[in-house]
Amino acid sequence: MKSALFVDFDNVYSGLRKLDQTIADRFARQPLEWMNWIINELELPDHTPDGARRRVLVRRCYLNPQAYQRFRPSFNLAGFEIIDCPALTSEGKTSTDIHMVLDIIDLLQHETHYDEFIVFSADADFTPVLRKLRRWDRRTTVLAIGFPSAAYRASADLLIDQDEFVRNALGFKDEDEPPVTESVVAPPKPASDASTLSAAARVLVEETVRESAVAVPMAKVAAHILDTLEGMDASTWAGHGSFRGLIESWDADSVRFTTAGGGVIYDPRRHTAPTATPVASAKPLDRDTDSVTEAIRKEVARSSTVVPCSRLAKHLTEMFSTIAADWNGKGSFRKYVEGLDLAPLCFDWTSGGGVIYDPTRPEARTRNGNGTTDWGNDRDIFVVATQIHEVSDAPLLRPNDYRALFSIIEQDTRSHPFDLKETGKRVRDGLRERGLGGSRLDVNWVLRGLLMRGHVFGKVLAPAEN
Repeated sequence: MKSALFVDFDNVYSGLRKLDQTIADRFARQPLEWMNWIINELELPDHTPDGARRRVLVRRCYLNPQAYQRFRPSFNLAGFEIIDCPALTSEGKTSTDIHMVLDIIDLLQHETHYDEFIVFSADADFTPVLRKLRRWDRRTTVLAIGFPSAAYRASADLLIDQDEFVRNALGFKDEDEPPVTESVVAPPKPASDASTLSAAARVLVEETVRESAVAVPMAKVAAHILDTLEGMDASTWAGHGSFRGLIESWDADSVRFTTAGGGVIYDPRRHTAPTATPVASAKPLDRDTDSVTEAIRKEVARSSTVVPCSRLAKHLTEMFSTIAADWNGKGSFRKYVEGLDLAPLCFDWTSGGGVIYDPTRPEARTRNGNGTTDWGNDRDIFVVATQIHEVSDAPLLRPNDYRALFSIIEQDTRSHPFDLKETGKRVRDGLRERGLGGSRLDVNWVLRGLLMRGHVFGKVLAPAEN
């Protein structure tokens, strides 16, 4: 797939700087790192041909040389064309957006048919050009730091989750990730980025196989990894699409797998692998399609909210291990489930790894556990709160949850220096201890909102400001 990348440097850098200066500097000084993530790990937009791989043929960075000249060498070394966009007014306004739009339209009509246009900017002025690209049957991928408008988000085929970009593309993983060594025995602590998750999973698999006298069922090993490694997602398997893809990426002599015997992992030097039958495995797997479809429908029906695809993938992995090994030959969970007849159920892949929901049940479209039955005396504002949530993606939390959330943030920032990652974890834990709603994503949304509005955590206000 031929792709063209357009980076509004001033917009992205300033947005990241509001979150954390260190994050912004890594984006600016190590573009080759996140470029490799885009090429090798970022999922492809909807309606991309099977087996397609991303080739970024055009890389353009638009920056203000008066403010960011120091970052030019980094982008030059990463193969970018640098387009200077100096300030044209006394307020510092540049012509970046006009330059980018003209270049996008130019490439749209170029003899080289570009399949995908990747735009790094949260500027809603790009909404019309995204829609034009869609009309011309081109794929669009957007990274928008901050809170892009609903229309801008809806105009993109793929919206890169900014938390995923910070964790995986920029490498800002949680500090409590385990060092990955052969001597690891205790269950690993939470991990975040794809490479660390893959390495930690390999340690667990090798340890499990080493301690077993016989070949180990793949379903057992997969469930053990999902239960042990926080951050491992059964719908993506650390960027490899399937559990089978994850194992194959290690190229380890001590770990092999086969789908014979229901699917097992074994050490060829110590274990006897089940003998494969001459009957092709595709047909019995296809016969399980009805069972998989029924399992998905039941999972959605018994949930009062949207069902995260990570949870659904884990559920299917436990029930249908042979299918889940490589998602019945589709290579990824997303391609597999999108090929099933699940109407009227719908998928939403715009953020957080995707969710599935029943559109005939409006109350089930909320992204947390606070359904209408939990709102008590505040039930009369639930409809309005839901509308705000659907338009802005603001967390759909009850008033009591919001009061507690801001109270915990205030208490935490009095006791600890503010750090987006660490503060978010502590506030999330505080909500859990009080038995209140609110996920890590909800907490981060609120913290990012405060930062984007210019709030400075830890600043002591003068009496007049209070």
